[in-house]
Amino acid sequence: MSRTETQTPPDRTENPVPAEEATKGLSQGRIVAKKFLAHTAAVASIVVFLIIVVLAVTSQGIGPIPGWWRYSYTDTPELVNGGAPTWQLPFAFGEHPFGQDRVGRDLFAMTMRGTQISLFIMFTIGILAGLIGIMVGSLAGFFRGWVEAVLMRLTDVFIVIPTLIAAAIVGRAGGQNGVLVLGVFLGLVTWMLLGRLVRAEFLSLREREFVDAARIAGASNARIIFKHILPNTVGVITVNLTLLMSAAILTETALSYLGLGVRAPDISLGSLISQNQAAFATRPWLFWWPGLFIVVICLCINFIGDGLRDAFDPRQKKFSLRTIKRLGAAAMLSGQSSTGAFGQYAIGTRTAVEELQREAIDDNRSLSSTSRSERDAAEDERSSILYQSNPGEGGQNTRLELDDDGPAPRRRRDRGDGGQ
Repeated sequence: MSRTETQTPPDRTENPVPAEEATKGLSQGRIVAKKFLAHTAAVASIVVFLIIVVLAVTSQGIGPIPGWWRYSYTDTPELVNGGAPTWQLPFAFGEHPFGQDRVGRDLFAMTMRGTQISLFIMFTIGILAGLIGIMVGSLAGFFRGWVEAVLMRLTDVFIVIPTLIAAAIVGRAGGQNGVLVLGVFLGLVTWMLLGRLVRAEFLSLREREFVDAARIAGASNARIIFKHILPNTVGVITVNLTLLMSAAILTETALSYLGLGVRAPDISLGSLISQNQAAFATRPWLFWWPGLFIVVICLCINFIGDGLRDAFDPRQKKFSLRTIKRLGAAAMLSGQSSTGAFGQYAIGTRTAVEELQREAIDDNRSLSSTSRSERDAAEDERSSILYQSNPGEGGQNTRLELDDDGPAPRRRRDRGDGGQ
C-alpha cells in the first residue's frame, strides 16, 4: 500500500487565492494602496518620515508662524550641565534634550532647522528633476527621430557639467537666497539619469499591443503618452526619483560641510557637522543628532521608493513561504498534481521548492532499507510470473520481462543448465 493511500489529507487545507482574484473588483487606487500597505518596511518608513517632517516644521515654525519649542536656532541661553544632553530615558527631556554648543545654542532647535532646510532642498530637487526628466525621456522615447536626437544631445551636454563645482559657485553667489537658488540649480542639472531611464521604458512600451490598440481607437499622442504609457513606467520613475532625492540631500550635506552650500545665518544638517567638527572628541553629541537625521531620512526615502515600486508594478508578486510549504504538504498527501494551484504558487519560489526537496530526501533516507526490500521482492515476483520455459537449441530458455520505459515486453535469452 502506497503512502498516499495510508495517510489522509489534513482537515484544514487552504486554497491559494491568485493575485488576480484578490484584487478583482478593486479600483487602481485601492490596488496600489493595498500593495503598499502590505510592504512593512515602506509603511514603517513613511510613518517615521512623516514624524520627522511634522517635528521639524512645527517645532521651529515656518516664516512668521512660530513653533512650539521654547528656543530658536539663533537663541543663546546659558549653558546647562556643561552643554551635555539633558534627555534621560524614557521621557525626561529636560531643558536641552540634544545638548548645547559652545556658545549655548540649543542643538535640538538647530537640528530641526537644519532638517527643514535639507528637506526643502531635497523636495525642490526631486520635483524639478522629476518633471524635467519625465518630460524629456517620454518625448524622446515616444517620437524618436529628430526629437530624440535633439533631446539626447541636450542630455549629453548637461551630463558633462561638473555638478558639485557649479553648485558651489551658484550657492555662494546666491547670498541670502542661497537655499532656494541651490535647490533650483541642483534640480536643473540632476535630471539626466531619470530622463534616460524613462526614454528606455518608452522605447520598449511604445511597441506593445495596447499602444497599437489606442492608435487604432483614435487616441491622440498626448493621451497615449500620459494615459497609457506613462502609468506603466511609474515603478521605474518612483525608484529612481527616490534615489535622486537621497543623493540630493547627501549632495547638499557635502556642500554645506565644505562651506559651499547653505551659509550663515541659516544652517543645514551638513553645516552643523562642519561647524562642530573640532569638538568631535570632547562633545560627540554635536555630531550624533545631525548625522542620525541624515541617515534616517535617506533610509526612509529609499524604503518608501521600494514600496511604491512594488505597489505600482503589476508584475510584482508576493509569496508566503509558510503558505507554500503547507500547500505543498497538502497536495502531496491528497495526491494532487504539482501543476495545479500549488504549482502556480511554487513557480519562481526557489527557497520553498528547495525546502520541500530536502524534506523529501530525509523521508527517502529513513525508508531506504524498506523500499529496497520491497522493490526486490516485487521484481522477483514479476520475474517469476513472466518466466516461461521455452527450451531452444542447445538447451536455452526464453524469459520475458517488461521494459520500464514502455508496456511492450522484451525477450531475453538466458543460458540454463542444459546449455552448459
